[in-house]
Amino acid sequence: MNHTNIKIPLLLLGCLFSTVVIAQSITLPPSGENQKASVSQWMGLVKVNITYNSPDVTSPNGEDRSGKIWGQLVPWGMVNLGFGTAKESPWRAGANENTVFYASHDINIEGQKLSSGHYGIHIIPNETGSWTLIFSKDYSSWGSFFYNPDEDALRVEVNPVESEFSEWLNYGFEDRQLGSCTAFLEWENLKVPFKIEVPDIHSLYISKIREELKSSPGFSYLSWVQAATYCANNKINLDEALIWADNAISAPFIGQENFQTLQTKALVLNTMNNTEEADWVMDKAIEHPTATVMAIHQYGRSLITIGRNEKAMEVFEKNAKMHPEDKFTTNVGLARGSAAIGETKKAIKYWETAIKNLPEDQKVYLSYYESELNKLKESL
Repeated sequence: MNHTNIKIPLLLLGCLFSTVVIAQSITLPPSGENQKASVSQWMGLVKVNITYNSPDVTSPNGEDRSGKIWGQLVPWGMVNLGFGTAKESPWRAGANENTVFYASHDINIEGQKLSSGHYGIHIIPNETGSWTLIFSKDYSSWGSFFYNPDEDALRVEVNPVESEFSEWLNYGFEDRQLGSCTAFLEWENLKVPFKIEVPDIHSLYISKIREELKSSPGFSYLSWVQAATYCANNKINLDEALIWADNAISAPFIGQENFQTLQTKALVLNTMNNTEEADWVMDKAIEHPTATVMAIHQYGRSLITIGRNEKAMEVFEKNAKMHPEDKFTTNVGLARGSAAIGETKKAIKYWETAIKNLPEDQKVYLSYYESELNKLKESL
């Protein structure tokens, strides 16, 4: 029998099998049973994420390594790991692969700038004093075996603190604010916190708002109201906010002059310390057909809050004149306005009238209104 036609296919099959073995590997549990974990935190529009492998105090063979983590399993200072290209390596701040830190925008770490992107986290722990936290541009290498200080994007000094016992190495976030948070690594009885801040969170929102007002949200006057109000409430970008407020009132196709849009413009003007024009706009808003009894009442109360009591009383009186059919809300306003300008007896009279005309949906608050009345009576 001629075996030539058999040998060639077998040879090809052998080569193919060899290639498959080299190209693929089976999936096994993580080395050392150090499970991968990932935690994220948003600061407004800014996202930060830490992806890491998490060892525990108890070793895979069941050994309790309590008291042997810091200074032993995690050695102090820089060490030669005996593998890779690094002659001296920091700790990889986790297990197995690089611990990877991601920031969607530029941020500050402990007051120093770190550009957006991915970074490998390393730590130089010290037996006493501060520790060095390193953000390396190399985030794809395995651990710290190939650490190169020339690839450092940032180094900051941090101070470890004692903490409650943590079996697993964990990363997390605390003190979470709109523009800042504190990230931390904790393991065994130590925590390593580091402060993360967004340099100017409001500027990011302003940029985002500008983009959105050019797209579908910009076809609603309410979006322009929200944009202008955001600026006024945070005392930022006021010149542009005034333009946005005007667009909410009168921009072609979308602008609507109503109590809300006029009040928004007045809010911006007040924030710009242009009280005279703001009052003129609000006088117009009060007389607008869309002005409700409650809207005018709330405006009067806001004036009391900022100490403009005489102006508030003027608003409450106008509300009562414009809405004689309302015997409750208008009298509450007159009572509050009178009390604010020191006319206690008049305030008592208005409270009594308001309580006599208490609407059904307000009866649940009767005790509160009576307490307000009694406070005035006791002050005489």
